[in-house]
Amino acid sequence: MATPTPPVQTESPSVRTPLNRITSFFVYLFERITPDPYIFAVSLTIITGLLAALLAPKGSLPEIVNGWYAGLFQILAFAFQMVLILVTGYALSNSRPIRFILDWLASRPQTPRAAIVLTILVVMVTSFINWGFGLVVAGILSREIAKRIRIDFGWLVAGAYSGWIIWASGFSSSIALSQATPGSSLNIVQKLTGQVLPLGDMLFTPFNLVPVVAVVILIPVLYCAIIPRAEETVAADPERLRSEDRATEHERPRTVADHLEHAWILTLILVVAGAIALILSWSKTGISLDLNSVIFLFLLAGLLLHWTPINYVRAVNQAARVTGPLILQYPLYGGIMGIMSATGLADVIAKAFVSFSNAHTLPFWNYIASLIISLFIPSGGGHWAVQGQFTVRAAAELHASQAATAMGVAMGEQVANMIQPFWALPVLAIAGISLRRVMGFTVMSFFVGFVVFGLALLFLV
Repeated sequence: MATPTPPVQTESPSVRTPLNRITSFFVYLFERITPDPYIFAVSLTIITGLLAALLAPKGSLPEIVNGWYAGLFQILAFAFQMVLILVTGYALSNSRPIRFILDWLASRPQTPRAAIVLTILVVMVTSFINWGFGLVVAGILSREIAKRIRIDFGWLVAGAYSGWIIWASGFSSSIALSQATPGSSLNIVQKLTGQVLPLGDMLFTPFNLVPVVAVVILIPVLYCAIIPRAEETVAADPERLRSEDRATEHERPRTVADHLEHAWILTLILVVAGAIALILSWSKTGISLDLNSVIFLFLLAGLLLHWTPINYVRAVNQAARVTGPLILQYPLYGGIMGIMSATGLADVIAKAFVSFSNAHTLPFWNYIASLIISLFIPSGGGHWAVQGQFTVRAAAELHASQAATAMGVAMGEQVANMIQPFWALPVLAIAGISLRRVMGFTVMSFFVGFVVFGLALLFLV
């Protein structure tokens, strides 16, 4: 049965509101000033080197270059973990059961406002579970809804991406997980203080959960208020989306190799063995969610839901297409970390923070610094590799909460992503839309997140 033609949008405001005018301005602005995220990484590398030369006690050229070179490779293990989180989340969300659920969800709303609220809430839930999963769901669910309803596609995709604003407060938060993982190359708290922070002290606290609940309410309300007018609506072509999503027919197994590729028993053996290994590990250490266990859980779930080995291979191959920017930029972030550590620049910045912060305000000021740094380092792990060097030292000197201070950095990262295009790229690639129109809407999400998470760090820590 053919999918019906999307109905005409009927909920658009008849006049341009102040919020619509502000949004239009930012659409115009972001179309003209946003370079590729790789440029940010290179620029920050140069700036860090210059600052080290000017301010650091060991800012000689050999120290800077040697520190940079060493740092390039020290972050590789963590970088690969981040790539695997995205790949396993992507592959899981593309499994047939998950796609069935997303298709069913997309068929529920009948109006644009109902569609945007549903999309934002679903992406928030999935992003809180796993950031890679949430990104993929954002793109896929946007496509499915655009096939059914005539809706401004940029506004819809922006709303979907805005649901990602809570990822670093959730279970796959790279900063929280790395601080809860003993021996992690990014567990800077352990390296500098000997302390491993429990995940519960970072995620299951009022200063984290209260703002999460607040944005879950406020972001859908915001997007209902800034819905584009009917004459400004730029809808997706539903026929194009359907043609792109038609599954390729695969031939039935004929050869021994074909039968092996479709041998579900191989998948089942791997999943059972993995589950046993995880149970044995947790029986010794207790149930804990660190980077490795999160990746492993999503790997096992993806294997099980794709059922045959070749189906999972195809899903992973498709996921790998959107990981190029991460692979290119993570070593640069490691190089920046190496410069800051080798030259003593991290200590200089830490002392500057201590000069105007106290134990209560340090998490908030780290949040503000994180917002700025995230514009140059759009990655939770790479960002923490840089800012964590002086954040942890400052918290130790002021006797501030290491958990709240680290989460202040994480919160700044997730809020700044609303105006930093790096992590929007996988969503845009899946949805099939350009960056420019989307970022004009997400800057409004940035303003909401900026206020909510900032207030939480000031009054709930």
